[in-house]
Amino acid sequence: MKTIELTKLRTLALVDRPMPTITAPSDVLLKVACIGICGSDVHYYTTGRIGSQVVQYPFTVGHEFSATVVKTGPAVQNLPPGTRVAIDPATPCFTCDQCLKNRENTCRNLKFLGCPGQAPGCLCEYIVMPASSVFPIPDNVTLEQAMLSEPLSIGYYALKQSQPRPDSSIAVLGSGPIGLSSIASAKYLGLTQIYASDKIDSRIAAALKTGAIYAASPDTHDIISDILKIQPAGMDAVFECAGQQETVDQAIELLKPGGKLILIGIPEFDRLSFAIDKARRKELTIINIRRQNGCVKPAIEMFASKAINLDFMLTHHFPIEKTQEAFELVAAYADGVIKAVIEM
Repeated sequence: MKTIELTKLRTLALVDRPMPTITAPSDVLLKVACIGICGSDVHYYTTGRIGSQVVQYPFTVGHEFSATVVKTGPAVQNLPPGTRVAIDPATPCFTCDQCLKNRENTCRNLKFLGCPGQAPGCLCEYIVMPASSVFPIPDNVTLEQAMLSEPLSIGYYALKQSQPRPDSSIAVLGSGPIGLSSIASAKYLGLTQIYASDKIDSRIAAALKTGAIYAASPDTHDIISDILKIQPAGMDAVFECAGQQETVDQAIELLKPGGKLILIGIPEFDRLSFAIDKARRKELTIINIRRQNGCVKPAIEMFASKAINLDFMLTHHFPIEKTQEAFELVAAYADGVIKAVIEM
């Protein structure tokens, strides 16, 4: 089968690999339909690592995808061949202390697609996943929307972790796919005081389209001053989706006393710093987001009910043979890209 492998920094190769096979009763053999390129995939592409997770070449990245069921193990029910599905790329053990506390996203033995040392990614024609990670989609949900259920589920999980009220004011700093998913989730949960930032014009426009009442670039606007003029008391929560020191600093300034800093973005560096005097005096709560936890089904339901439409995020499409071109586009934030999709 066709497979894309990362062979060294910024180099992807199209190779032929054996078809995967079902080895466990709960396995599902899937034909991959479409794959979204995530910022974490690009980190591995450009730097070869995220923190302690270091690529050993060759390696297949990718974790956002949708698929069609080809075959299942004998223990799998309700996933007949031909079923269109969305995927949770995480495979928890369901037996460790974290799983038993309903924290499968911090499972001690977690295997995550496209994560070095855990599991190869989905940039291939076929893949085997456990049935617990496979979710059938209704007829009115497209395979591209099913792929988008992965980033949407992260945004929705982050909103849930912030415990918002309908009158909560929030800011989303970084309006890429995860930031836009956070804005969409906030709107879905009934929030109206939503502010956003990004350095790319197309993403600023997308943030406004998704539900932000203010969105601007920190390169051309004093976003802290602008937002605090509208909301002088400050933000109840700020969602940092860029993985940058400057956005963390902006968040500290924007938050009201007792506010929550929600860290979603993955930095390319190992340490962040905080203006501790301000954070301490405001008694801010800092919450790290580790992917998603049990939120794929709600994301699918949002698409199925038409409560959310994120199709506008699908800005670029590539065949598998042009995967490297797609990664270079995303790495450069070029041509107004929001989500690049590899179509199988």
